[in-house]
Amino acid sequence: MMKSKYIIFVIILIIFTGLFVIQTGLRGSTMAQQPLAEKSIYDFVMKDITGRQVQMDEYRGKVLLIVNVASKCGFTPQYAGLQKLYLKYKDQDFYVLGFPANNFLSQEPGSDEQIRNFCTTTYNVTFPMFAKISVKGKDKHPLYRFLTEEATNPQFAGEISWNFNKFLIDKNGKIIARFGSRVKPEDDELVSAIEKALK
Repeated sequence: MMKSKYIIFVIILIIFTGLFVIQTGLRGSTMAQQPLAEKSIYDFVMKDITGRQVQMDEYRGKVLLIVNVASKCGFTPQYAGLQKLYLKYKDQDFYVLGFPANNFLSQEPGSDEQIRNFCTTTYNVTFPMFAKISVKGKDKHPLYRFLTEEATNPQFAGEISWNFNKFLIDKNGKIIARFGSRVKPEDDELVSAIEKALK
């Protein structure tokens, strides 16, 4: 009798556990598919590397190159090229926006202050740098959801592949091009796209 009751208890426990797992999975799936509240890149408010809240609307009418950056990556020397691009075109309302991220082999382990010091002392970076965020995974920042999801970026959607992926945004806030990590800031295809957007 006791054995039968034990078996029934185990069966009930298994059933309830299974239902809980299914319900949790459905809830997680629903949360993952929640549409973004932001409908435009100008709807975002981001914290810069000094802690200041920045309304992305400040960049309305500007051409932007958004880059996820890292200090200990093989592509880190691209900071120098990004700074040159910024200096060359900033008087034409062009901005490079750097977003440090530690998603790839922990190649951005430092604090915002350490990252800022590294960029300014090693590469003399003067273009806007922002607080460290996640650009991939479950904790992906909404800005990078906006940049990588098909619903908001059907033409250039897809996960960030590595540090120094680049998104080019036109004066109206539209994503008009995307470049991988191996495309250097001085490469013709990137420079040509920037110059075309500035016209």
